[in-house]
Amino acid sequence: DAICNFVICNDSSLRSQPIIFNPDFFVEKLRHEKPEVFTELVVSNITRLIDLPGAELAQLMGEEDPKLPGANSTASGFFRSLMSLKRKEKGVVFGSPLTEEGIAQVSQLIEYLHKNLRAEGLFRVPGNSIRQQILKDALNSGTDIDLDSGEFHSNDVATLLKMFLGELPEPLLTHKHFHAHLKIADLMLFDEKGNKTSTPDKERQIEALQLLFLILPAPNRSLLKLLLDLLYQTAKKQDKNKMSAHNLALMFAPHILWPRNVTANDLQENITKLNNGVTFMIKHSQKLFKAPVYIRECARLHYLGSRAHTSKDDLDLLTSSGSKELQPLKSQKRSRLDSCHQEETQQRTEEALKELFRHVHNMPDSAKKKKLIRQFNKHPTALTPGSDAPTSPAPRRTRSRSFSGLIKRKVLGTPVILERKSRDTTPEPVRVSKENVQLLQKCGSPAHMSQAKLKSLEGQKEESCRRMRARLLSKDSSSL
Repeated sequence: DAICNFVICNDSSLRSQPIIFNPDFFVEKLRHEKPEVFTELVVSNITRLIDLPGAELAQLMGEEDPKLPGANSTASGFFRSLMSLKRKEKGVVFGSPLTEEGIAQVSQLIEYLHKNLRAEGLFRVPGNSIRQQILKDALNSGTDIDLDSGEFHSNDVATLLKMFLGELPEPLLTHKHFHAHLKIADLMLFDEKGNKTSTPDKERQIEALQLLFLILPAPNRSLLKLLLDLLYQTAKKQDKNKMSAHNLALMFAPHILWPRNVTANDLQENITKLNNGVTFMIKHSQKLFKAPVYIRECARLHYLGSRAHTSKDDLDLLTSSGSKELQPLKSQKRSRLDSCHQEETQQRTEEALKELFRHVHNMPDSAKKKKLIRQFNKHPTALTPGSDAPTSPAPRRTRSRSFSGLIKRKVLGTPVILERKSRDTTPEPVRVSKENVQLLQKCGSPAHMSQAKLKSLEGQKEESCRRMRARLLSKDSSSL
């Protein structure tokens, strides 16, 4: 049931290159060509997993400005104003909105840190401020940096990466998605009685994050993938660097998830949810950037089929309890194979009928040809390649109309025919036309009518035979 694409390349120089198959090809195609259709498809499935009231749903769709915690509070106004002043001086990379150019510059830092993940206290121990400023100016100017020269320490690069994320105008996961992440953190399993437990529902959380990441802006999604992969690899070496996934979440949650210009007092009890949410992202980062199967299928059908877009609930209704996702694909392929088979059979039937008509048309003129053409015109669909052509009945023998033949039939043939008819116990079915129905009703039943007629005919024939014999005897006597 897997969907495979075959690429035929005639260039011999490219045949040795590896073939990259992207299972999310149609998903990305739909995202770029029809963003409104794509967003509606994804958001409809997000609301199936988490409960978003009207205002929060409008914020997620970008129809309303997000209402963030601490927006109307004046208790921490000094700290917010101080943080906004630090972001006033915007450079090409630091402090400016996220662009592909900025990601290209920052990716140098991420690539360097992948090679130096064993440093103890990575992302927690601050580096040298002077070296960090030199490195920051170099990135803003766009000059090439040789990080492997030994001039910079891994702690310098790690601190500068956090600084870049913290100076973005909005968090990497955007303000619009803030309330959705809080709801995802509340997804818990239910017990047998339907009561909510304290155990996180990991499958639903992964599915919700997959959908939420699909509607992130393209630059944010690209950098988030690079960052979470780096933190995942860092946590795998926690025996060397002493940085677990939870410790890394404490370092990066304020930079990638917390709303800008807020403090810990503004978030209050939501801090634990946010930190646990980032921890979950780091641990499952290798699964979060794949589109769910039903989203892939809907995007593929949008371009290759004519079926309407369906959500995962609609696909589940079509499946059995044993196979939740493969059964819709099987039924669709069976229907396609059946339709293709029917079209092929119909095409062969039409070709066979055309060939049969040509054969009949080329036959010499005869009664058989006329009858075949007449039957073909009456029932053109009944003549299939597997059915036999109707055979014409044997021609009836023409009767002799000579006087001698008439005498022989009258004298010799009639008794024989009458005897055969009397011996036959299974009478042949009599075909009665519509015009004779009334006449038959008046004269009585066909059985009574035939017996009366037979008696009269026998008397008439006996009388005619006597007369004919008398004439023959008189002629013979006169000749003598």
